[in-house]
Amino acid sequence: MNDFQIKPAIQFGADALNKLRALQGQRALVITDQAMVKFGIAEMVTQPLQANHMTVDVFADVTPDPDLSVIANGMKAFVAAQPDVVVAVGGGSVIDAAKGVIYTLAQGGQLAQKPYFVAVPTTSGTGSEVTAFSVIKSNTEKWVVVDEYMLPDLAILDPNLVKSVPASITADTGMDVLCHALEAYVSNQASDFSDALAEKAVQLVFRHLLDCYQQGSDLHAREKMHNASCIAGMAFTNASLGITHSLAHALGGKFGVPHGRANALLMSQVVAFNADYQGQCDTLAAQKYTRLAALLGLPAANAREGVRSLIVAIDVLREQLGLPANIQACGITEYDFNATLAAMVTLAKQDNCTPTSPRSASETELETLYRQSFLSASLT
Repeated sequence: MNDFQIKPAIQFGADALNKLRALQGQRALVITDQAMVKFGIAEMVTQPLQANHMTVDVFADVTPDPDLSVIANGMKAFVAAQPDVVVAVGGGSVIDAAKGVIYTLAQGGQLAQKPYFVAVPTTSGTGSEVTAFSVIKSNTEKWVVVDEYMLPDLAILDPNLVKSVPASITADTGMDVLCHALEAYVSNQASDFSDALAEKAVQLVFRHLLDCYQQGSDLHAREKMHNASCIAGMAFTNASLGITHSLAHALGGKFGVPHGRANALLMSQVVAFNADYQGQCDTLAAQKYTRLAALLGLPAANAREGVRSLIVAIDVLREQLGLPANIQACGITEYDFNATLAAMVTLAKQDNCTPTSPRSASETELETLYRQSFLSASLT
């Protein structure tokens, strides 16, 4: 028996933030970061809440890749505010931190009732607004926590919040969207339902990401990529992910490579591995990648041609977005890479995303994928 969950409710399109004026509640805690405060985006959330006669407190100390100290400080802010509504406004780090705060309080028996949880993403990347996943850092390790309790009740997708995102962040987060969709599509937990979402997300990324990167003020392209991020999130919260993410989590934890960029550097190599491209190229993943290539209008007369077409399309998009050609180009020396390689392989093997990979990978194979990506993110 399989399960597919559709949650949260989603408000999308220009001026979707107006939904905040209709929320029921008396006290709200807005969880965000200093950048959102500095650029006035946090105020775009607090104002409609206050206009809705809510008392509003703000916790704005979330940092990129939030660690346990951020969660602890957020818990203190929550206990002080006693909110019945929590609104997370920011990128994936902010939404993940808000999830961590609510989840940890509940696990500790400190919540009499779960607050109504609203997620307002300001990047088009993680899809965290619709997932049961949260990534929290502990020292140099990233922990992937998965629990349905962390699912928001409402996601607000307003493209006006992402039109000023810098090109480099647009590139990183956009490739994260693509990786979410690709990994959910070939996951061993994929279904007809998650496949439909993943296919649509891939099409939207290839159609609109480059426009967002080249002309950030293109509100139509921004809206489509914002939707793609959310759709891919809905796919992978049900189907989970794979070893691209496992490898990327360890790489990002050890060397601070932005998550979407790490995925971009590993994606082609993992697609080839999943498809057994260097072997018979007859896996189920190869068949599904070939279907994606055909949906994108790429040559796909057989599995090998389809897989190659998809890999080429990924590589071309990565290059057009100005992303590094390999892990080494991120400023990581060969000495440091080799010194850390065994630890990264161990972390990747233990990662919560690894069990749903369509092809089981040994530690030796994970090491090979790292080494290949260190020298070149491309197979072509």
